[in-house]
Amino acid sequence: MLGFVLQETWNNTEQNKTTPENFNDVFPAVWIQLTMAVLSLLGSASIVYATFQHLIRITEFQPLFLLSVTDFILAVSWLIEAVLLIRHCDNHGIFYNLSTVEQTLLMVSYFYTLNYVWTLYSGLKDKFYRSLNGCPVQCATKQNSFSKVPAVLSCVLPVVLMVPVFVTGNVDYCYTNFSQPYIDFTMDSACRLLDMYTFAVSLAAFIVTIVGIVVLMVKACTIYRRCVTSSGFLGDKQWASLRVLERRMLLYPSVFLFCWGPAVLVGVVYLSIPKTSDGVIGVILSILKACTSCSHGLLNSLVYGWTQRAFRVASKDAFRDMDTQTPLLRSQKKGYNTLWSSPSPNSRGRS
Repeated sequence: MLGFVLQETWNNTEQNKTTPENFNDVFPAVWIQLTMAVLSLLGSASIVYATFQHLIRITEFQPLFLLSVTDFILAVSWLIEAVLLIRHCDNHGIFYNLSTVEQTLLMVSYFYTLNYVWTLYSGLKDKFYRSLNGCPVQCATKQNSFSKVPAVLSCVLPVVLMVPVFVTGNVDYCYTNFSQPYIDFTMDSACRLLDMYTFAVSLAAFIVTIVGIVVLMVKACTIYRRCVTSSGFLGDKQWASLRVLERRMLLYPSVFLFCWGPAVLVGVVYLSIPKTSDGVIGVILSILKACTSCSHGLLNSLVYGWTQRAFRVASKDAFRDMDTQTPLLRSQKKGYNTLWSSPSPNSRGRS
């Protein structure tokens, strides 16, 4: 979408409808998109590298790996778009096809985020019920085989929905500048309907993802509350794993809403009031979208790194407690740490 906004501003500049100074005011959004795309590229690549070696052993990393690969490809497309805009590429077909690919990857990222949140919720629920009653191995195998179906649909469904946009847009030359006089009204109306279809599909995918994430978060909070109030014994490592899952259940949806919420808002404004793409409002909206949308891979990597570090710290504390040969109750841990941190009476007398 940023490419089309800047291309429209460029066309108006060539027709003396805006000054070159106004056109240069739009370019900070391009440099912001370039910077955030590079950071997201590095962040998503780090997650791909970190999770690749755990794909077979830990099922939680499989949807995270798919989400990170999607963010990586999406960051590459944003980087290519920013480079083309900086080099003043005037090929509208390239920007149209690149924008179609970006919209497809956006919906894939939506569904993979929902799939990953579902995986976190399933892991939280599985740990809770295993702490109470135990879970047979056959149940876990069925869950792993069933989890592959949403992963495939999350990739195939957006591609199927966006194929008509790609084909029809190139056949009807919807990427052509509509300010040219030889473009008739019928083609203009058909291409506008195609734009409305694209935005409607993206908005529907966003709403479905948000509703699904909210429902899973509410259910996860309920299960976590039951874990805290349950009478079953959980070791420190199990509690650390539950805390990591609970934090990820909150942080990953927050990153999703922070990154894609403004982009959807910008799309609604552009579709309802097309004139907002010109002037100061268009510049502000473009900068807002560049700062938030292009940072999805970067923020996901920060969330993953922080939660993994917290899990390692908690696991070290758990292994340190195992040296006592008897599991400590959670209510006794504070007194145990206080006892060992305070000096003994013998040491006072010696001093």
